[in-house]
Amino acid sequence: MHTSPAATSRPQHSGSWDLQTGKQLAVDMSSTHLAHACFNRRLEFIPAEPGQVVITMQGRHSNVIHKPTRGTLFTVPEPRWLPSEMSRPTDFTHCVGSPAFRPEDLIEDTDRQKQALDLLAHDDLYNASRVLLQLPEQDLYTYHAITSVKLAQVQHVVGLGGVNGLHSWYRNEDGSPRDPPTQADIEAYISIFSPATATGPVLKNLGTNAKKGSTRSEVAASLEDKRYLHSALVAKLTIPKCKKPPSTNPYFDFWAWSCRSLKWCGPCPAAERVATSHHILPIFMHHFGCATPSHESLAMLKMLADGRPIADIGSGNGYWAFMLRRYGLTVRPVDNMQSEWRVNWVSDTVISDGVQWLRKNAGGRDMVLLLVYPVVGGGVGGGIEGEFTRSLVTAFQGNTIAVVGTQNHNGYTGFKGMTMDEFMEREHKEWTKVVQIPLPSFAGKNEALYVFQRGERAPQQE
Repeated sequence: MHTSPAATSRPQHSGSWDLQTGKQLAVDMSSTHLAHACFNRRLEFIPAEPGQVVITMQGRHSNVIHKPTRGTLFTVPEPRWLPSEMSRPTDFTHCVGSPAFRPEDLIEDTDRQKQALDLLAHDDLYNASRVLLQLPEQDLYTYHAITSVKLAQVQHVVGLGGVNGLHSWYRNEDGSPRDPPTQADIEAYISIFSPATATGPVLKNLGTNAKKGSTRSEVAASLEDKRYLHSALVAKLTIPKCKKPPSTNPYFDFWAWSCRSLKWCGPCPAAERVATSHHILPIFMHHFGCATPSHESLAMLKMLADGRPIADIGSGNGYWAFMLRRYGLTVRPVDNMQSEWRVNWVSDTVISDGVQWLRKNAGGRDMVLLLVYPVVGGGVGGGIEGEFTRSLVTAFQGNTIAVVGTQNHNGYTGFKGMTMDEFMEREHKEWTKVVQIPLPSFAGKNEALYVFQRGERAPQQE
């Protein structure tokens, strides 16, 4: 996301909104770490008086009002404790405000999932979420992430439609907004990731059937250009279409609805000129996580794991771990739990620093290391920029690493100024990239699954 300097320097998810009008408030942090800090360090980022922002670290500090200026970095003390390894508390619940919610029950309850989908078809995110997660009728939970919102407030904004540029995801080089994509183009983008299609051929058709010069053609060219399977593994890793996948995937269903509702047909250079997000994103983050798994990505990870367990370090609320288990894999979720999620999809997350956990488990020698949306670090979030990913790659003693993260330079995952494959090429040439496939990306984002191998696992060089 880097056509203009302004678009490059500003985080796509920074700022707050007027929840009545849908207008984004004029708060420009110019720091790609603010959103990470707000979500990953239990920080509350809410509008105060004009030109001010309230930053709160829950349970540790009182509210402090700052007057932000371009380039401002808020200094937040590190937490005073970090458990070396802990288990879940005995009073663990899967969903705050919904003690009855059980992920396994939901996945088996196709009627409940269908009811949620029917509500989404009418843009009723509030009640679709209530049905899916068995939330109370009057849900008052506050979602702290890139901003602080309640589910009813987000439903109000959904009802506003595209007013005040809420659906303007694509801009021309002069900054003028493009016409929204057609419904057919949106459906074509969604179909790339459907279990009922073979991703490779459908992605090619996305471009073949696009009008010349259209946003759809730009999306197709961008995704095709970045998609990569090592030539020695193409046959093995070509995932066929599947009428009945191993599991339903509620996140995919909600993501597909968001594409239709927000008029989003995929990432491309025209989308990189937009530096805003939508109020729906904090809800998705808390309910499901930061990135949506596709059938192709889950099936491909199963192929590459080849019977080995997955060490899901930085597993967050466990949605990827849960889905991988549904696909038949053994997953060991590990997280330091500095983030706060409303929904937790697994109950056996080991609360630990990732590097320490690897050291106690033979460096993960006989495992696959999975990093889903690894935090950048530095700035407001504390620590050293890129240290989370660097330290885990260094500590890992196995021969397969999978990373879910951005495939452009927006700085949301891993590193502020480079993508995961660029990092591995620069600093770890002993690793061979074998996979880079696009993932279902929320409006304004551009995510992919990367896989790297070394040693006997790595295929011969092309």
